[in-house]
Amino acid sequence: MAKRALITGGSKGIGRKTAEYLAAAGCSVVINYRSDAASAELFATELSNRFGVQASAVQGDVSRKEDCENIASFSGEIDILIHNAGPYIKERKPMADYSWDEWHGLISGNLTSVFYLSKLLLPGMKERGWGRLIAFGFDRVETAPAWVDRSAFAAAKTGLASLIKTIALEEASSGITANMICPGDIAGKWKEEDINAAEGKPAPLVPVGRPGTGGDIARVAAFLASEASAFITGAIIPVTGGQDVLCKHFRNGT
Repeated sequence: MAKRALITGGSKGIGRKTAEYLAAAGCSVVINYRSDAASAELFATELSNRFGVQASAVQGDVSRKEDCENIASFSGEIDILIHNAGPYIKERKPMADYSWDEWHGLISGNLTSVFYLSKLLLPGMKERGWGRLIAFGFDRVETAPAWVDRSAFAAAKTGLASLIKTIALEEASSGITANMICPGDIAGKWKEEDINAAEGKPAPLVPVGRPGTGGDIARVAAFLASEASAFITGAIIPVTGGQDVLCKHFRNGT
């Protein structure tokens, strides 16, 4: 029987590419989106037509408990939960300059949202004796590094790394794995590109010599969502092309 996956923030960026890879693997998919209904619905239709799987879209802001409850109710039995959505403020500023709402929005969207959906969907996974939780972090998140002018985002993702590891241990006997993927500096259009589109393109700051793509991340997510990954849990997996993202930011002063 085909597995069913929920991808939060799945209509754009890395979440979109991950949904494509899961659909290609035969999973039915639920695409969560926050605001662009037309784009999400069109993408779900494209997945259904292209891969012959059941695909649907559901609106919801994952930072809100009520929205997560609606998402879970709409989605039904979910075997694979991909925590991709998470707010990010482009402007760089020190912790003391964050507004109350900005801080709470970043923590809720990147950390508390994972608690909401995991709490709602884990019981069903436990009943069926199989489940996959996959979240996204950033390079070296497991070391709890300082990230100047990114305090709220870094704090949330660092807490999420600990939460994922804890879930992995608590649910190991239930046939459920929990892992985190840490993308490198994948920007702009590259988030929705596949690996072959980046071949031959220069990227001087990336040791492997080409830009990272959504496809680089999605293929790891698809493997972690598969039966073949059953012995991998509690892992923090960097997918950076060898690039230390935080040190790059520090050296360039950006």
